[in-house]
Amino acid sequence: MKKLLFIAICLFFFNKVEAQITDTAKVDTQKFVRVEQPPQVIGGESKLFFYLKKNLKYPKSAKENNIQGTVRVTFVVERDGRLSDIKVKKSLSEDTDAEAIRLMSDPKAPKWIPGMEGGKPVRVQYSIPVYFRLDN
Repeated sequence: MKKLLFIAICLFFFNKVEAQITDTAKVDTQKFVRVEQPPQVIGGESKLFFYLKKNLKYPKSAKENNIQGTVRVTFVVERDGRLSDIKVKKSLSEDTDAEAIRLMSDPKAPKWIPGMEGGKPVRVQYSIPVYFRLDN
């Protein structure tokens, strides 16, 4: 009887521990779209767009097919300012999409200050345009 009671108590305890871990994981993965203070590029947006223009490598296939336009890239600015979950929201072509993702994933890309909510850094969903224009 004592063994049965001991097992029941252990099962109850471990069940509570698992529930607490699950709840914490849910909070950690939450991302915001609107926050009190949105994320910012260190050095300002002009630094980001200068970086994009300077480092963009126009894909050969896009040049040959006269493909021009805008790729909209979306990503999450993490609590420490890193970018994650970088993907294309509005596509132009497979090659231009890959180039836009490469630019935003590059370690040389400008660093970010995380968004803030209630005085604490939070994960924020963000998106930017990457322009592909051929000079004639």
